[in-house]
Amino acid sequence: MTKIAFIFPGQGSQSVGMGAELFNSGGNFLERADEVLQFGLSRLITEGPQEELTLTYNAQPALLTVGAMIASRLVEEGITPDYTAGHSLGEYTALVASGVLSFEDGVSVVHKRGLFMNDAVPAGEGAMAAILGLDGEKLQEVTDSITAKGDAVQPANLNCPGQIVISGTKAGVEKACVELKEAGAKRAIPLDVSGPFHSSLMKPAAERLKNALDEVGMKDASIPVVANVNAKTVSDHEEIKQLLVEQLYSPVRWEDSVRELINLGVTHFIECGPGKVLSGLVKKIDRSVTVLPVYDEESLQAVIDAAKGWE
Repeated sequence: MTKIAFIFPGQGSQSVGMGAELFNSGGNFLERADEVLQFGLSRLITEGPQEELTLTYNAQPALLTVGAMIASRLVEEGITPDYTAGHSLGEYTALVASGVLSFEDGVSVVHKRGLFMNDAVPAGEGAMAAILGLDGEKLQEVTDSITAKGDAVQPANLNCPGQIVISGTKAGVEKACVELKEAGAKRAIPLDVSGPFHSSLMKPAAERLKNALDEVGMKDASIPVVANVNAKTVSDHEEIKQLLVEQLYSPVRWEDSVRELINLGVTHFIECGPGKVLSGLVKKIDRSVTVLPVYDEESLQAVIDAAKGWE
């Protein structure tokens, strides 16, 4: 029996023009986002520039807007998820798809989240990098050593076997990249993000985020969400709120989240958003599941056609 999970990408997936074809026939998501934020997010999404779109307080509402629109299009076609999950920022898009947050509240909260994160560590002072081909124990040992010497850096995204993202101060991440390659990592790739997400440096932003979430009308999930922090399903809105606060400074347990979804019987993962980053990660975690990214009209139609054969 087919069980479907909608999964939503996080920061780093943004690109100018993302979702352009789908927006033309996908309701008024751009207009609604502009109205909520009182600035031209739609212009940034469609025209850029990329540098401005990548700033965390722009990238977060932009990615949520694209992901929520794609999920809405799929549901209109009769393709509904049994579970949702999102990577970092993508968890908020999952919460919109699961009915916990309205689209408008989601856009507003993640814009504030981005501002809080930027204030905690201004753009350029923090960094993240993907470390390939090194086990988690050795990585933890190296990052702990660098942090103890005064340059904070720690594991941030536990993505898939052989890929862990580190996060921290610019100096800490740069030193870690050098030392981790010396310790046997195959590659260390700087990420196109504007801050040290999911690190202890984000704790000042977490309290402000809690206050912002307290002002939002959250509901219990109509579709269970697998949370980043503990890789478990959650539906209660108060528990979700607490996990979102913790998520800001805790590692994203993406590999564990995908394995949990598979344990729950998910056979088909549909990535809703620009690019195919999560699709690639899911395939590295378990090649037996079906993974389908939706990012334009052609890929949407491919999923619609494929779904006709699902039981």
